[in-house]
Amino acid sequence: KPLIQEYDLAYYNQETILGGSELGLSTYPQFNSPYEVGDAFIDAGFNLVSLANNHSMDRGTEALDNSIAYWKGQKDVYWAGTYSSFEERDTAKIGEVNGITYAMLSYTTWNNGLSTPAGEEYYVNMYSDELAKADIERVRDKVDVVMVAMHWGTEYNEGAIDEDQTRIAKYLSDLGVDLIIGTHPHVIEPIEYIGDTLVIYSLGNFLSGQINVENITGLMVGLNINKTVKDGQTTIDFSDVTAEFVYTDFNSSYQNFKLYRYNQLNNDIFYGYKDYFDRWVQDLGENADFVKVIGYES
Repeated sequence: KPLIQEYDLAYYNQETILGGSELGLSTYPQFNSPYEVGDAFIDAGFNLVSLANNHSMDRGTEALDNSIAYWKGQKDVYWAGTYSSFEERDTAKIGEVNGITYAMLSYTTWNNGLSTPAGEEYYVNMYSDELAKADIERVRDKVDVVMVAMHWGTEYNEGAIDEDQTRIAKYLSDLGVDLIIGTHPHVIEPIEYIGDTLVIYSLGNFLSGQINVENITGLMVGLNINKTVKDGQTTIDFSDVTAEFVYTDFNSSYQNFKLYRYNQLNNDIFYGYKDYFDRWVQDLGENADFVKVIGYES
């Protein structure tokens, strides 16, 4: 919480729908979580939330209605990816912090076979080149920074990216997107620049009950957004990009969850964590030499 609250904007992907306890809580493969999950993340300082993913339709439109109502009720939280009408989806949503204006768009390339009802496609932003182009063109000239949250890629494809991610990232870069934040693979994938676009292909899991070590190590990526205005022209760039590794610990009964930064670990908590850390660093990719990695040596 103290670390998250150092940032003006703090992003996370809400993988499970917050349909509320009144619908009955549920786990894999069709999740439903209580509103208290959102309360806890907001209390920790998160204020930029992506909602479009392959589990958005897990409990149908009733859960989505509850989730959207919940997020609409949160002051100073910017959310994107699920909507209650086409008009709401197609309305440019603009935020501002420290004199820098921004917009975040959220898409998923997967729906687990759970499509939105015909005529109600606004419920979940399914990625298409056409939709992304229209959304980006709607905001590109109105804001300094355009961010896109992409739920994409191949699950558990550790340290690698697939052809679909490569194509979409290049397409979004060509449209003028400044920052792409990827989720879905549940493992860490590379970070790179495509032109001036910073692409984080997959953060991995921040907090989850998955059991494999590669699924309970994730990334917190931080950066500074710099705005320069000269001769009437605005330029945006990023500096001080950091990648800090985090580890989720819990017991065999799936209780007592605790999130550790890697510099808090020891072999009693996670045996061999230093060896695994070296493996995760490799997964960031050879093009990530601009990233300061924070791990057990820090």
